Amino acid sequence: MTQTNAAPESRFLTDIKTLRERARKHIEEGAVTDDYQADRDTVLRLLNEALATELICVLRYRRHHFMAKGINADPIAEEFMVHATEEQQHADKIAARIVQLGGAPNFNPEGLSTRSHSEYVEADGLVDMIKENLVAERIAIDSYLEMIRYIGDRDPTTRRVLEEILAVEEEHADELSDMLHDQ
Repeated sequence: MTQTNAAPESRFLTDIKTLRERARKHIEEGAVTDDYQADRDTVLRLLNEALATELICVLRYRRHHFMAKGINADPIAEEFMVHATEEQQHADKIAARIVQLGGAPNFNPEGLSTRSHSEYVEADGLVDMIKENLVAERIAIDSYLEMIRYIGDRDPTTRRVLEEILAVEEEHADELSDMLHDQ
């Protein structure tokens, strides 16, 4: 029986010498190595669209927070602010990932609404505000699902970031749906 010096787990890994040599090549690429399998330009475009979407959601939720009026408005207005804060956190995560991939996050207000998947709708009245935010969350859910499917296993870090954001967007949609039924 032939014995191998390598542990069974190490047969799946590139030898250390090769890993070290590859790490030194293209060092200016930062976190993006030769093993990065996604189309980086496409991923950066998608992430900048997601960034624009999150920023539009921050603006819409903040407006709705301040404009909410009526007997039941206070708890809903506060929830709008919670959502605005969480959407800003999403934008920050997306911007950080864009930079990790060697891109530049597009915060330019010019064209923000055309880059965004969701719309900025001011809405009249509390029920319309809830509906518009729910529509935007549903758009975000579908957008993130499509991005996650597109990225697949080619960029696990970006996929994980998007999956974490998707989970929060689904929570937002569920909360908004409950608010709508309570009105």
